[in-house]
Amino acid sequence: MAGIEGGAVRKLVVACDAGMGSSVMLASQLRRELRGLPVTVEHHAVATVPADADVILCQTGLVARARTAAPGSVVVGFRMFLGDPAVARVIAAVQQGGMVDGTREG
Repeated sequence: MAGIEGGAVRKLVVACDAGMGSSVMLASQLRRELRGLPVTVEHHAVATVPADADVILCQTGLVARARTAAPGSVVVGFRMFLGDPAVARVIAAVQQGGMVDGTREG
């Protein structure tokens, strides 16, 4: 999926592969930032992301695998777990409206 309106996002998944805990911290941060909105934030290994995820956030190197695991989801790649502009755009779109666009490369 190429994009989704931020107000339509109901399930946001942070996908990982390394097992270092950084993605769990990102999921926790997203839960805090999106508290009060009708959005569920989950954390999954990239190979087991649920097919009903509206948006999947993952490191750029995992984008292709996330698309394979959940082809109907918008996949947004990021480079840094803290302060990444791609993550900030997703948060803003969900909070204020606007499009969440998937990563083109990957």
